[in-house]
Amino acid sequence: MSARTATESAVGAAAWGGRFPRSGGTCQLVVLIGLLVAASACALSLGTPYVPLYRLPGALLDADTTLAGVVVTELRVPRLVLALVAGACLGAAGLVLQEALRNPLAVPEMLGVSSGAALGVAAPLVLAVSIPAAVQPLLAIGGAALGGALTLLAAGLGRSPSAVLLTGAAVAAALQAALLVLMVMADQLDLQLIYRYLLGSLSARTWDDVTGLWPWLLVAVPALVLCAPVLSVLRLGDEDAEALGVRAQRARFAALAIAIVLIAPVTAVCGPVAWVGFLAPHLARRLNPGGDAVGWLPWSAAWGSVVVAVADLPARLALAPVETPAGAWTALLGVPAGVALLRSGNRRPTARRRSAGSEARTSAGAESRGSGPDVVPTEVGETR
Repeated sequence: MSARTATESAVGAAAWGGRFPRSGGTCQLVVLIGLLVAASACALSLGTPYVPLYRLPGALLDADTTLAGVVVTELRVPRLVLALVAGACLGAAGLVLQEALRNPLAVPEMLGVSSGAALGVAAPLVLAVSIPAAVQPLLAIGGAALGGALTLLAAGLGRSPSAVLLTGAAVAAALQAALLVLMVMADQLDLQLIYRYLLGSLSARTWDDVTGLWPWLLVAVPALVLCAPVLSVLRLGDEDAEALGVRAQRARFAALAIAIVLIAPVTAVCGPVAWVGFLAPHLARRLNPGGDAVGWLPWSAAWGSVVVAVADLPARLALAPVETPAGAWTALLGVPAGVALLRSGNRRPTARRRSAGSEARTSAGAESRGSGPDVVPTEVGETR
């Protein structure tokens, strides 16, 4: 074996072997279940009235006979379910966008999708147009599709993932400017409603809001399952994807369409809950670095549910009896956590590569000098 071959094999074994631990899935599952149970228990018991944990089963059974039963079953349970469903949709959509564009910063907030959905819902409210509640998801989907289409068209039909991301930031800024114009036109009452909606809030949500999401999920989930293997191919680059029979532009359009169907109904009900689609995929990758898009997708959805459910607790309780928007807490806590994950993820492979290179140089030196009794490797790059 030559010195070059020894170097390549040592680098590959050290870098890839250290990068892909096999026990991350079990640890991640335990952490997820623990956080979900803790967040659910706090969401159902804390507040006014306070319902102790041992009384929760009775409150759920006595739904219409006691005050605690009415509060838990008609207010807290649907709010918790909506937080879990909305977080799962946003987390999955964030992973789809990041994998399709091959950029860890590709999130709905930077592609005009969330801003377009919010504009589609807020415009009829300001213009005093009476819209049935069942039509609001359609307006949100239309606005999200408009924002996504403008991004792709301005970026040259999505030929370059980096161009799509940069153009999306500009389109999102333009749509947010249009929202500001609407807020100037709104009266005081509508302004308060729009302001709370634009920050993303789960306040006063009922079972009707939850049931309105299921038809869209029935469309999005099968498409998401079919799209996940294609995302793994897109990570190889457009040229390699074309060589494997995947048309990159069409696949990118399809990924954006699926993300729109996931994001728009949630935005219509809750508003744009910010940066969940940024944090959840990074948590999934960080705790399961040996996976791919197919393996990361359920983890990203689960982490999105945890993020929204946990963020809704301080939103409801921190300044009680005044509620703050959940989107403010997801942005306040999610952006620093996501940046920290990005920095740690970039540092660790570099350290591994340095360690792998040191081991490779030691192995290569021993291989080139021979393995006789007078050649004894001691430290990296040193023999005697």
